[in-house]
Amino acid sequence: MNFYSNGKLLLTGEYVVLDGVKALAIPTQYGQSLQVVSLDEPIIHWKSLDEKGKVWFDCTLESKTLKLINSSFYSLREGVQENTAETLQSILMEAQKLTPSFLNKKIGFSVVTKLTFPTNWGLGSSSTLINNIANWANVDAHELLKRTFGGSGYDIACAQHNTPIIYQLKDNTPIINKIDFNPVFKNQLFFVHLNKKQNSRKGIERYKKNRGNIKSEIADISLITDEIIKTSNLNEFENLIARHEQIISNIIRLRPIQQSLFKDYFGQIKSLGAWGGDFILATGNENTPQYFIKKGFETIIPFQQMIL
Repeated sequence: MNFYSNGKLLLTGEYVVLDGVKALAIPTQYGQSLQVVSLDEPIIHWKSLDEKGKVWFDCTLESKTLKLINSSFYSLREGVQENTAETLQSILMEAQKLTPSFLNKKIGFSVVTKLTFPTNWGLGSSSTLINNIANWANVDAHELLKRTFGGSGYDIACAQHNTPIIYQLKDNTPIINKIDFNPVFKNQLFFVHLNKKQNSRKGIERYKKNRGNIKSEIADISLITDEIIKTSNLNEFENLIARHEQIISNIIRLRPIQQSLFKDYFGQIKSLGAWGGDFILATGNENTPQYFIKKGFETIIPFQQMIL
């Protein structure tokens, strides 16, 4: 059996997507696959490969009880080693609770996952894993997410869709609408990686601590999302993302990334996801890559090479 899930980027509605804002999300050309082969022995051999095909984690579990037999970790990425095997074990256990027949047989499995993007890019190594396991177990991926990592679920929606979407939570139920987001100025949009993986859980904790009453802000950002989808004017687009940045800045009490790192940049910059790491969106031109490279940020991906 083979499964594949798309990576994700949230262009509007970071943080406030948790509270029902209308958010613009895009699946990426990058993602993660999961291959399952049956074994006669009742164990699960799990192997995780990075984008270069190198093993960064492997483990062995009993297939029925999911008892951990052994595990090895080979990545240099900080903060990943802690509880990797236990996290995988808990995801499989929750999937088994949702479908008791899952893994409850006398056979075992050889499982290989493979990312098509570096693990520190923040494009959804966890959400693509959750969605792949949910497909394997034939359970609802949004429910599996709730029982494991939590979050808004927009990343699961991206994993399952091949076009940009508007994602909104209404009474904790995902409302997903596929859209055609293909701005005429797409050649002037770039995604730049900030050289570090942001801890989204910590970002969410900060947001929940500081947000207060944000009904008007949610309405404003939902409106900005609608306008961003419609606009065919780059200047208007830049004004909209600048407004978005200021609203989120006021809520979470952090300076926009452009003010803190790129004051002299000639275009407009917007943070994506949890502020402070992962990717930013930048408007610009043919001089954009050189600007960021000089600043020490060498991963610059044109819009059309990122979105699916």
